[in-house]
Amino acid sequence: MLATHGRAEGVDISSQAVDFCRERGLDSVRLGAAEQLPYENGSFDLVTALDVVEHLDDDVAGLREMRRVLRRDGRVLLFVPAFMFLWGVQDDVSNHRRRYTLPGLLKAVEAAGFSVEWSSYANISFFLPVLAVRSVMRWLGLCADTEYGINISPMNGPFSRLFAAERFVFKRGRLPFGVSAVCIARRVD
Repeated sequence: MLATHGRAEGVDISSQAVDFCRERGLDSVRLGAAEQLPYENGSFDLVTALDVVEHLDDDVAGLREMRRVLRRDGRVLLFVPAFMFLWGVQDDVSNHRRRYTLPGLLKAVEAAGFSVEWSSYANISFFLPVLAVRSVMRWLGLCADTEYGINISPMNGPFSRLFAAERFVFKRGRLPFGVSAVCIARRVD
């Protein structure tokens, strides 16, 4: 038997993305921007922004809007790309505005009225490969349309397990660096 924990809602700024979801039976996806969420105050216990905040011109305004739609003591879960020196083609293609250091992310989160409960870098396993590939590409002046084309299908399973293994570290502590940063924060009233 599966336990449910409420209804999930989604928001996307792209009408194509919303249509894509609805065509697949996901009717709880709305058109909207993170800076003006189409929900009433205090609508949710949890807001997740996984690879979202780095796209916002004003990250603190977007985080304040996430805070607005949270109930008292609600939580936000954020996942963002880390370290500007890791900037690569995919950041440009994805229209990122920034990559974060953990202190920079926490500063924005606290400025938006949240209390940080836990934070860490994540995706440490791919830090050196990403750094090496992006450094070589910059050094050689190589350009690619996207980095998503770099895929070795037989490695997807092992890479997925390697990435998932970080959860054991997170149970006891934090990672000192990584390709991404993660934060859990609570709405402060």
